[in-house]
Amino acid sequence: MVAVDGTSDPGADVSEARDAVGRPEASGRDGRPDARRDGHDGLDRHEAHDLPDRSDGHDAFGTATGATTDAPHATVDDDPRTADDPHTAGDPHTADDTDDTDDPRDSPSSRLLALFEQHRLTPTQRRIAHCLVRHAGEAPYLSSVEVAQLAGVSQPSVTRFAVALGFDGYPALRARLRTLGLPVRTETEAEVHRNEYVGAVHAEIANLTRLAEQLADPGPVAKAAALLADSRPLVVLGLRTGMAPARGFGYFAAKVLPEVRVLDEGGSLLADRLDQARAAGATGVLCFALPRYPRELTDALRTAKDLGLRIVTIADGPFAPAAALSDAVLVAGVSGQLVFDSCGAPMLLGQVLLQAMCDITPGRAQARLEEFDRQAMERGLFEA
Repeated sequence: MVAVDGTSDPGADVSEARDAVGRPEASGRDGRPDARRDGHDGLDRHEAHDLPDRSDGHDAFGTATGATTDAPHATVDDDPRTADDPHTAGDPHTADDTDDTDDPRDSPSSRLLALFEQHRLTPTQRRIAHCLVRHAGEAPYLSSVEVAQLAGVSQPSVTRFAVALGFDGYPALRARLRTLGLPVRTETEAEVHRNEYVGAVHAEIANLTRLAEQLADPGPVAKAAALLADSRPLVVLGLRTGMAPARGFGYFAAKVLPEVRVLDEGGSLLADRLDQARAAGATGVLCFALPRYPRELTDALRTAKDLGLRIVTIADGPFAPAAALSDAVLVAGVSGQLVFDSCGAPMLLGQVLLQAMCDITPGRAQARLEEFDRQAMERGLFEA
């Protein structure tokens, strides 16, 4: 899926250490490389740097901790499983006895997913995140090199992953993982997959819930529908990740509108097709602008703007690059728990917008639907 980059970054994690205290045995577990087999004696030559104390009382994410700034950070001399409880310090079984993985919302992999899901990650970075989720019990003790080997990526990619999460480097991320209370016991594959898949569904449900709350005020959708309803033809624009929702919208819109032109391929001809649509009488463009926001899409919207076309954009946020070029922006979130984004909410919002367009001229839309049904029956298109 992603080519393995064999390069390394000699200055990325020089100070990073593999801790010997409380660390699960590396050899032969889940295919993770044994440190002693690749020329290491189990300990790096440099101590891992502790996170600096923050005088503003915030953690690595900038979130208020509510604790005094002189609270100790986990060091290589601490057992991260028992450091908070002096009565159980040094007992390697404590974490296993107190952990409860029956609740998928509080399992080790779910805690990691909660840490990662607030950030926009590239496919390679998601691959690293999923690797850490699958090895949640060992994650706080893995070096960046070991994570890279497990995920099948380069070591610099692991460092960039940590930076994308808001940390100074991988050692800071690993220190944060040790505060999550992850147990040493590794979850089974069934437990991890359950948590990943269930988490993706719950993320999509959350996006749909936010969309429902927004639609409690139908005004923005009605305004967007008015901008597009009279366009003959109607231009629907979606490139790369926006291609699927654009095609889906175009397929259904063609049943109730006289002419719909779906533009889902970039290149030098894209501007020509916009110009041709404008010459044919088009007055509006519906754009699906979803991460990672193709540059060609922004260029196409500039062309549409120069041609005098009204632009309605469905995006995952109000600050998407396409928003600045749009006459109206409708927001529907995407979820990034899986390797690729799930765009259920934007596609549903597209259907809502089409319904609002039909409501402007209900008689015309109904007549076209009835004509389509008649033709479908004559041609025997459907079995049911």
